[in-house]
Amino acid sequence: MITISAFRWVPEFARGQVRDLRVRWALEEAGLPYRSRLLEQGDQDKPKYRQMQPFGQVPVFEEDGFVLFESGAIVLHIGERCEALLPRDPDARARAAQWVIAALNSVEPYVGNVADIDLFHADEAWAKLRRPDAVQFLERRLAKLSNALSDKPFLDGDRFMAGDLIMSTVLRILDHTDIVKRDARLAAYVERCTARPAFRRALSAQLADFGQDAA
Repeated sequence: MITISAFRWVPEFARGQVRDLRVRWALEEAGLPYRSRLLEQGDQDKPKYRQMQPFGQVPVFEEDGFVLFESGAIVLHIGERCEALLPRDPDARARAAQWVIAALNSVEPYVGNVADIDLFHADEAWAKLRRPDAVQFLERRLAKLSNALSDKPFLDGDRFMAGDLIMSTVLRILDHTDIVKRDARLAAYVERCTARPAFRRALSAQLADFGQDAA
């Protein structure tokens, strides 16, 4: 049985956003059963956990003695078993991996800059000064993403793949703002991805572990 680590509690704003959601979603797309291993506060700093995840984050993927961390790496690993996430055609598989890495390296850092300001430092003077530039840099990056998406349903065309899973979860980090929603193309893209039944099941499972129902 596959086990993924997740936090038993996080602040309200983080519920539905913690990165184990990405792995749950991939497992739901692949039709692979799993169980969650819920961490109490401080468990992530214990030596046994740090041996599996040196940075003390979630999720950790465990199966038959095999351990893997980093949500992008785990989703790609799951994709090896799921043609819906990584198609058999080698070129399409490479493009799917390309968009996973683009989401994590070329988009998420800009998203994270704004989210960090808004969620952790909003009342601090430096953050108020920094936010307009951070938003401007982010909007430039999102404009490039929107142009790449163009009129396609998904990043590589008509087919949802691992890159869409990761990219849409990255864009969801900005749900507390209207930054993504201001771009009709990206807003529709996120809605299309998250309307998938596998996403709804994954979100419900994560929220259930926090003791609440999915919206």
